[in-house]
Amino acid sequence: MAQLKMVGPKRRSTCFLLLPYPDLLPIQDGPAFNSHKILSEMGLWTLLEGCLLIANALAILNEDRFLAPRGWSFSEFSGGRTKSFKGQLIGLIYATQYLRVPLILLNSICIIIKLVSG
Repeated sequence: MAQLKMVGPKRRSTCFLLLPYPDLLPIQDGPAFNSHKILSEMGLWTLLEGCLLIANALAILNEDRFLAPRGWSFSEFSGGRTKSFKGQLIGLIYATQYLRVPLILLNSICIIIKLVSG
Protein backbone atom coordinates (compact mmCIF):
# COMPACT_ATOMS: atom_id res chain seq x y z
CA MET A 1 0.00 0.00 0.00
CA ALA A 2 1.32 3.45 -0.87
CA GLN A 3 2.05 5.92 1.89
CA LEU A 4 2.16 9.69 1.89
CA LYS A 5 5.37 11.20 3.17
CA MET A 6 5.92 14.91 3.78
CA VAL A 7 8.89 16.34 1.91
CA GLY A 8 10.48 19.73 2.41
CA PRO A 9 10.41 22.37 5.12
CA LYS A 10 7.38 22.68 7.35
CA ARG A 11 5.76 25.84 6.03
CA ARG A 12 2.34 26.77 4.73
CA SER A 13 2.84 25.12 1.35
CA THR A 14 3.74 21.51 1.99
CA CYS A 15 4.69 19.08 -0.74
CA PHE A 16 3.51 15.50 -0.40
CA LEU A 17 5.22 12.70 -2.28
CA LEU A 18 3.48 9.41 -2.99
CA LEU A 19 6.01 6.65 -2.38
CA PRO A 20 5.03 3.01 -2.93
CA TYR A 21 8.10 1.85 -0.99
CA PRO A 22 8.98 4.55 1.55
CA ASP A 23 11.85 2.54 3.05
CA LEU A 24 13.82 2.59 -0.21
CA LEU A 25 14.10 6.38 -0.35
CA PRO A 26 14.88 7.69 3.12
CA ILE A 27 14.51 11.43 3.48
CA GLN A 28 17.18 12.74 5.84
CA ASP A 29 18.22 16.10 7.17
CA GLY A 30 21.60 17.45 6.16
CA PRO A 31 23.40 18.33 2.95
CA ALA A 32 21.64 17.08 -0.13
CA PHE A 33 24.84 16.78 -2.18
CA ASN A 34 28.00 15.28 -0.77
CA SER A 35 30.63 15.77 -3.47
CA HIS A 36 33.43 14.09 -1.50
CA LYS A 37 31.47 10.84 -1.29
CA ILE A 38 30.66 10.91 -5.01
CA LEU A 39 34.27 11.58 -6.02
CA SER A 40 35.61 8.86 -3.76
CA GLU A 41 33.21 6.31 -5.28
CA MET A 42 34.05 7.18 -8.88
CA GLY A 43 36.50 4.67 -10.25
CA LEU A 44 37.75 3.35 -13.54
CA TRP A 45 34.51 1.47 -14.23
CA THR A 46 32.44 4.64 -13.84
CA LEU A 47 34.80 6.51 -16.15
CA LEU A 48 34.52 3.76 -18.78
CA GLU A 49 30.73 3.81 -18.52
CA GLY A 50 30.77 7.58 -19.07
CA CYS A 51 32.94 7.18 -22.18
CA LEU A 52 30.55 4.49 -23.45
CA LEU A 53 27.61 6.85 -22.96
CA ILE A 54 29.39 9.60 -24.91
CA ALA A 55 30.18 7.12 -27.71
CA ASN A 56 26.49 6.14 -27.77
CA ALA A 57 25.49 9.79 -28.02
CA LEU A 58 27.85 10.35 -30.95
CA ALA A 59 26.71 7.16 -32.71
CA ILE A 60 23.06 8.17 -32.90
CA LEU A 61 23.63 11.57 -34.53
CA ASN A 62 21.98 11.59 -37.95
CA GLU A 63 23.84 13.31 -40.76
CA ASP A 64 20.79 14.36 -42.77
CA ARG A 65 18.71 15.71 -39.88
CA PHE A 66 21.33 17.01 -37.46
CA LEU A 67 24.86 17.31 -38.85
CA ALA A 68 24.37 18.61 -42.41
CA PRO A 69 22.09 21.58 -41.51
CA ARG A 70 24.75 22.78 -39.06
CA GLY A 71 27.61 22.46 -41.54
CA TRP A 72 29.10 19.36 -39.92
CA SER A 73 28.81 17.07 -42.95
CA PHE A 74 31.75 14.80 -43.66
CA SER A 75 31.78 15.78 -47.34
CA GLU A 76 32.49 19.41 -46.38
CA PHE A 77 35.61 18.46 -44.43
CA SER A 78 37.65 16.43 -46.86
CA GLY A 79 41.19 17.33 -47.75
CA GLY A 80 43.39 19.57 -45.62
CA ARG A 81 40.67 20.98 -43.37
CA THR A 82 40.54 17.82 -41.23
CA LYS A 83 43.41 19.14 -39.08
CA SER A 84 41.17 21.66 -37.31
CA PHE A 85 39.31 20.85 -34.12
CA LYS A 86 35.97 20.83 -35.93
CA GLY A 87 37.35 18.44 -38.56
CA GLN A 88 38.75 16.15 -35.87
CA LEU A 89 35.41 16.14 -34.05
CA ILE A 90 33.53 15.30 -37.26
CA GLY A 91 35.99 12.47 -37.89
CA LEU A 92 35.34 11.16 -34.36
CA ILE A 93 31.57 11.27 -34.94
CA TYR A 94 31.87 9.34 -38.21
CA ALA A 95 34.29 6.80 -36.69
CA THR A 96 31.82 6.19 -33.87
CA GLN A 97 28.99 5.74 -36.37
CA TYR A 98 31.12 3.35 -38.41
CA LEU A 99 31.87 1.16 -35.36
CA ARG A 100 28.25 0.58 -34.30
CA VAL A 101 28.53 -3.23 -34.07
CA PRO A 102 31.43 -3.15 -31.56
CA LEU A 103 29.54 -0.44 -29.69
CA ILE A 104 26.50 -2.71 -29.45
CA LEU A 105 28.73 -5.50 -28.11
CA LEU A 106 30.28 -3.17 -25.52
CA ASN A 107 26.82 -2.04 -24.41
CA SER A 108 25.71 -5.68 -24.08
CA ILE A 109 28.78 -6.55 -22.02
CA CYS A 110 28.22 -3.53 -19.80
CA ILE A 111 24.57 -4.49 -19.24
CA ILE A 112 25.50 -8.10 -18.40
CA ILE A 113 28.17 -6.96 -15.93
CA LYS A 114 25.69 -4.57 -14.29
CA LEU A 115 23.10 -7.36 -13.99
CA VAL A 116 25.58 -9.82 -12.50
CA SER A 117 27.30 -7.42 -10.11
CA GLY A 118 24.12 -5.78 -8.91
